Amino acid sequence: MFDTLQRGWDAFVSTPHLLTFLAVGWALYLALLGGWIVLQKREPVATLSWLLGLALLPYLGFLVYQVFGPQKIRRNRLRRARSRATMSAAQLDAEDSEAAELIRLSQAATALPVSSSREVRLLVDGAAKYRALIDDIAQARHHVHLEYYIYQPDAAGTAVRDALIARARDGVRVRLLLDAVGSPAARRFFAPLLEAGGELAWFHPTRFGRFWKRPWANLRTHRKIVVIDGRIAYTGGMNICDDQDESRRADAYRDLHLRLTGKAVRVLQLVFAEDWAYATGRRDFLAEVERQTPQADPGPIRTQVLSSGPDSSWEAIHRAHVGAIHAARRRVWMTTPYFVPGEAAMMALTSAALAGLDVRLIVPRNSDSRLVTLAARSYFGPLLVAGVKVYEYGPRMLHSKTLLIDDGIAIIGSANFDHRSFRLNFEVSMLFDDAGIAAELERFINGEFAHAPRVQRGRKRGLLTARLPEALARLCSPLL
Repeated sequence: MFDTLQRGWDAFVSTPHLLTFLAVGWALYLALLGGWIVLQKREPVATLSWLLGLALLPYLGFLVYQVFGPQKIRRNRLRRARSRATMSAAQLDAEDSEAAELIRLSQAATALPVSSSREVRLLVDGAAKYRALIDDIAQARHHVHLEYYIYQPDAAGTAVRDALIARARDGVRVRLLLDAVGSPAARRFFAPLLEAGGELAWFHPTRFGRFWKRPWANLRTHRKIVVIDGRIAYTGGMNICDDQDESRRADAYRDLHLRLTGKAVRVLQLVFAEDWAYATGRRDFLAEVERQTPQADPGPIRTQVLSSGPDSSWEAIHRAHVGAIHAARRRVWMTTPYFVPGEAAMMALTSAALAGLDVRLIVPRNSDSRLVTLAARSYFGPLLVAGVKVYEYGPRMLHSKTLLIDDGIAIIGSANFDHRSFRLNFEVSMLFDDAGIAAELERFINGEFAHAPRVQRGRKRGLLTARLPEALARLCSPLL
């Protein structure tokens, strides 16, 4: 057998000019695809990583790039701008607020107006969220709009689905937008909802077609939005699954969600409407939703909706987090399940700590990704040296995504503190300039410290068991 393989190899390499053709083809492939990557004008480290990978994986690298490489999304900007002009909430005067600069930054980066909320309820853990959500769905009279990354066909998912079916049978318009990667197991599960008159759409289905149409392996909608009759909205960190319902699982994720009323609901409706129109191709949907969404009186809670995604180069949620940290004067408290910061975010956190602010970070002791846990710990050293207090929450998986600045600014939403949320996913978070919401968030985070031992600088960290795995995991940071 070895002789046969040897003869085959000899015949292969003896083909006239074959190696020359392969070398020239490899050089052209690297030059053309490499030039395209360079013209993307992304971070030098990420660009060099892709170029090196393409050089070391001739031809196969092209397939990897096709599936996982950086992509840009071009939506109909004119339609988006026009819809935001018609559906925008009334501008509020934010100049009297200490957060005025941060709000102006957020407005410019998102093209969404500063708004207000009449009532904001912080819902801790899934049982409280699902109970309130199902009750509100039961009261719907016109429409229920939902957008989720993960929707599982389990007990929690069945309870919400059945509530939607009941309203759809009574003529309520139910529209459900799910991420095609995050919710793949739920496709057949929604047949009864469709039979009842509900609508279902999938965000970025991953299909392999013609080679110039790249599949959407990345660029997911990680948003969690529910809008009921244009009057009530839900958003935050929770998906719909038993993994986030502590009444069904003792090891359910620890998380935080929001129930809102007021003008901010209208802005969240716009975010959903744009995503629905994009996913379905319904160009008339924005105007239809404009007619269906009632105006609301201004509320006392100044609110800024933060939406971001790969269809914009401004990284609005990333900028809002970094800007808020730089604006802090007394404290910066953060909880996040995935902590993989870039240079700007690390600089902001360490600068705040070096300036003497009370900077605290709570992350899971063990997240649902071992690689992410190791990568996050690789950043602890510089944080601890700068004076950041780092805590690891357990035994449950911490899944809340919050940022508390001083006594008046709170950010709560779907975005993790990592590259994927800041640059690849479609995310939505809420920025509140309100002492009452900040006080509620402070109480929530204060309660987490009892279950989150502080990470000590002098802890033992073996070369093979900690330092080397963490360093290797950190190399994957741009992909996490």
